Amino acid sequence: MQIDIEFNSGAQLPMDAIPELALMAEAHGFGCAWGGEANNKDPTVMLAAIAAVTKRLKIGSAVYHILGRTPATLALQAVGLDELSQGRFLLGIGVSNPTIAKWHGLPLDRPLGRMKEYLEIVRQAMRGDKLNFEGNFFSAHAFKLAFKPSGRAIPIYLAAFGPMMSKMAGRLTDGVLINMANPSEVRRIVEQVRQGAKEAGKDPDALEIICKARCSVAENYALAREALSHALTYYALADYYRSLLSRMGFAAEVEAMYSAWQTGGFHAARALITDRMFEGLPLIPATSVAEIQEKIKPYRDAGATRMILPYVSASKDVVGEIRNFISAWELPRS
Repeated sequence: MQIDIEFNSGAQLPMDAIPELALMAEAHGFGCAWGGEANNKDPTVMLAAIAAVTKRLKIGSAVYHILGRTPATLALQAVGLDELSQGRFLLGIGVSNPTIAKWHGLPLDRPLGRMKEYLEIVRQAMRGDKLNFEGNFFSAHAFKLAFKPSGRAIPIYLAAFGPMMSKMAGRLTDGVLINMANPSEVRRIVEQVRQGAKEAGKDPDALEIICKARCSVAENYALAREALSHALTYYALADYYRSLLSRMGFAAEVEAMYSAWQTGGFHAARALITDRMFEGLPLIPATSVAEIQEKIKPYRDAGATRMILPYVSASKDVVGEIRNFISAWELPRS
């Protein structure tokens, strides 16, 4: 299992610190630096900065969502990042959720149909084809890259945890990106992804299974849990993820947190996080990196081929903490 890192999912890091941290991650054997997209700092800017200073470290989007740009624009960004990194770009795409749809003033009905069309247009555009696509959700006519792309096939991974989207990941892409799923749930998703691959006549063992677990290291568990509690609350309240957490056995906690949020706001909900949630969900409060290394092993056993570790600072010394986190790892270089 390859160990990767994610920068700035919580928008904690100053952007000008990331190139140095990426160089450290490369030196310590991390396989890829990922960036996600919501209302945090722009991942494309960050990934371009990382690509410009590194030589081996891959860069990846975990994930770009289909509401943030047209398929033609994503193709331009993907091909540009792949060229800048000389073939090190990994493209992760997701449908997002109703909350983010409201931010952008866009609909998010029939996500499977939307994603299928979006992927088709992106692939055609990245190849350098002239587009003539008229779908139910997206259209693109007469667009063509003004330059010849490298010809490299940029790997595409689909964010999924529902059964239909997981099967689509296996059928149509190079693998799946799994967020906020514990090892037991990862096994279920992996089975569905592989089923989709078999239905499409693909080798299921060739797929990447990419999982994400947020982590924090502090002098005691209370501080590390406090750092991670903000992310946990966000997911407990978010559309789609509430269902995922409930499916993993946390329906009572999620229901209580959602009710508290409706009457008292975010921090009222956060106050209801239980120890059981930290023990059973992919958020790892620790007092050492060695603990994190031990706690991610069940994800490998569940089928993960790559493990993304977004680090969440437990103090105001955000840059210093992540330097220490990276320095404590010594991984085989890919």
